[in-house]
Amino acid sequence: MNAPAAALEVPPFAVIPGRQVKEILRGRENAVTKVVEATYRLHAAGRTVNPPSSFLRFPDRPTSRIISLAASIGGDEDQVDGIKWIASFPANVRSGIPRASAVLILNDPATGYPYACMESSVISAARTAASAAAAAQRLGRGRPRPTRVGFVGTGLIARYIHTYLSGTGWSFEHTGVHDLSADSTAGFRLYLEQADPTSTVTVHRDAETLIRTSDLVVFATVAGRPHITEPSWFRHNPVVLHISLRDLAPQIQLSATNIVDDVEHVLREATSPHLTAQLVGNRNFIHGTLDDVIAGRVTPPPDRPVIFSPFGLGVLDLAVGKYVYDAVARSGQLHLVDRFFDELNRYG
Repeated sequence: MNAPAAALEVPPFAVIPGRQVKEILRGRENAVTKVVEATYRLHAAGRTVNPPSSFLRFPDRPTSRIISLAASIGGDEDQVDGIKWIASFPANVRSGIPRASAVLILNDPATGYPYACMESSVISAARTAASAAAAAQRLGRGRPRPTRVGFVGTGLIARYIHTYLSGTGWSFEHTGVHDLSADSTAGFRLYLEQADPTSTVTVHRDAETLIRTSDLVVFATVAGRPHITEPSWFRHNPVVLHISLRDLAPQIQLSATNIVDDVEHVLREATSPHLTAQLVGNRNFIHGTLDDVIAGRVTPPPDRPVIFSPFGLGVLDLAVGKYVYDAVARSGQLHLVDRFFDELNRYG
């Protein structure tokens, strides 16, 4: 006879605010980067479900959007389902508040009940930065260690990427910055000078000079269409972390080695790789995924630029969110909402 199935219970529901998320993640850049790399491996092995992101757009607010990223991670211990709901409203910046806001919902794989609602703009920034740090490390193999880093775009994501680069062992003699906003540039420069007083910070009036003088280039802008069009700016073969996805014209992509997080995901929503694929009619210019590089299946040659263009996978948010949830739970500091699910008797 088959053993009776174990009785299922509705899990308690917790709310984890941004303050707790930041406390858990602070100083754990190496650990979070390892979580992200492990999740890439699970994704490549087919142990995740990561459907295409859904974009909610507004006819009366064309620059704004809200994106839903549903996902699931399999595994014996860390199995989790859930969804990130992240808004991008660029006009917020003019009022002095961040462009992006987000929540992450974690669902119990056994019952489907949500068991946590987490502030997720910090989780999103951390997983993005950890992905960038992992890419910088992996794509830089076989090349001289970069001593000059340049940031095109100086918002919160740029700050997190710099924090994660520093937290995973990187240091730079020179840091270049370029942004169309003087206030953002000034704020980021102040952060850099406090974070690493040994690095010389240079503000560039144009992207060309920054790119030409950087071994590692980070794009973290809100650009909606390509604005960098000249391949010769990259003739010195830098590693490019194309985090904002829409900065580079097709001719630059075609002149470089292109690494992505997921081929199917990145070829949509008018990203630079998507525009390049539409132009040439194929995806042969994409040489592999970051997991291919991690596993040694792809080795970017050092004699041409290498560009990492990550679309951003919901499974990464889930993995980092689960890491945070477990740490808060172990600390005994979960904020539980009593009787959040109150209609639990089928017949009243």
